[in-house]
Amino acid sequence: MRTPRSLLIACAATALVAGPATPAAAAYPDPGRVTGNVTVHDPAMVRAADGTYFLFSTHNGIEIRTSRDRIAFTRAGSVLPNGATWATAYSGNVRDLWAPDVSFHAGQYYLYYSVSTFGSNRSAIGLATSPSAAAGSWTDRGLVYDSASGGDYNAIDPNLTVDSAGRWWLSFGSWWTGIKMIQIDPATGKQLSTNRTRYNLARRTATSLGIEAPGVIAHGGFFYLFTSWDLCCRGVNSTYRVMVGRSTSINGGYTDRAGVALTSGGGTEIVATHGRFIGPGGQSVLTDGADTLLIYHYYDGNNNGSPTLGINLIGWDAAGWPFLR
Repeated sequence: MRTPRSLLIACAATALVAGPATPAAAAYPDPGRVTGNVTVHDPAMVRAADGTYFLFSTHNGIEIRTSRDRIAFTRAGSVLPNGATWATAYSGNVRDLWAPDVSFHAGQYYLYYSVSTFGSNRSAIGLATSPSAAAGSWTDRGLVYDSASGGDYNAIDPNLTVDSAGRWWLSFGSWWTGIKMIQIDPATGKQLSTNRTRYNLARRTATSLGIEAPGVIAHGGFFYLFTSWDLCCRGVNSTYRVMVGRSTSINGGYTDRAGVALTSGGGTEIVATHGRFIGPGGQSVLTDGADTLLIYHYYDGNNNGSPTLGINLIGWDAAGWPFLR
């Protein structure tokens, strides 16, 4: 079952189960060039008004890195260096916060993060906000949503999307019965009290198969749901890969390129292991001006499987499906 994608956790081995037919791995482009401090898990990035990129990742209360060009990255502190005291009920460790999601709305940066323990779905999503995104400026807003042992879903891997009508939506989920979504109140950053529905977006054909790390973006009249399939956190033995489906509605009806519903195990692969770039996943998607970026980690086969930042441009084919460039 699902485990936290922490740098500090080694997961038990599980067999990889093949998914739908996909392009040959050799067709996938290598990650773009990055330099500096780029050893990361679960990266998420936002661009500030002054052009500075802030990159957030799992470890040490959510690590922060900055860049001016999306190439050279410098370590720049942590979001919550002392952790979150409320989180000990779910993790036993105030600083074991991971899988961040970051975005900017109405003068504030919103960073959602995960709290859990190995193999458990007694999990939670928290929220921190900041006026600047810099270290020392973050305020923890506490618990947003949780899941309980014995339930059929896992409240981790959050991703906030704001639709064209100004409605806020939080997708999340890992293993169990897959990817879920709730509506968020923009006034609080927490679940909207007038809509308590938990929507089902995607799942594998069995709970023993991995699906997690959702991210939803709008493009060309569709919403695209990106997920990571299979296994992370195993260095060169990792089997992560990035899948996608799309829908005309943000909260359901996602299908893959072949028309298979994502709630029935559908998914179109857009990147997987190729060459030294092993197990790409834990992704987020950033719209940066005219560019759309896939930001992820992979395990470097030429560097003892070190988790490393990957960034690629996303292109769109004639049928409106994303591919990496």
